[in-house]
Amino acid sequence: MSEAEGRHGQASPQAGAPIGRSGAVVQHDLNGTWVIVAHGEYDLNNLGPLTEAVETAAAKQQRIALDVSGVTFADSTFLNLLLRINRLTSLRLVAPAPQFQRVLEITGADAVLDIRASIEDATTA
Repeated sequence: MSEAEGRHGQASPQAGAPIGRSGAVVQHDLNGTWVIVAHGEYDLNNLGPLTEAVETAAAKQQRIALDVSGVTFADSTFLNLLLRINRLTSLRLVAPAPQFQRVLEITGADAVLDIRASIEDATTA
């Protein structure tokens, strides 16, 4: 299976595409949920490719699981993206790191976003 293919052998748009600095994104379908795995740092200067990925997915998919366990830094533009996409589709945020979880709590976004502990949990109805 190539890096551009998801776990089920389906080609994934932008799979493995770099997102500035240390950011990267991989996408695939799992149990009818579009899974996007984000890694690295996200801010105003490098959020573009991730924004494109989630906006494209939101236009086509009923449910998106965004795995943020590998996100090492995220500023307010990242949080705004999550809140905006959440209004467009069923967004499930997966395994935020403790620092990012604290940001979600402080801002009250944890009361708005559907936060799941694992990909398995996020890809079940």
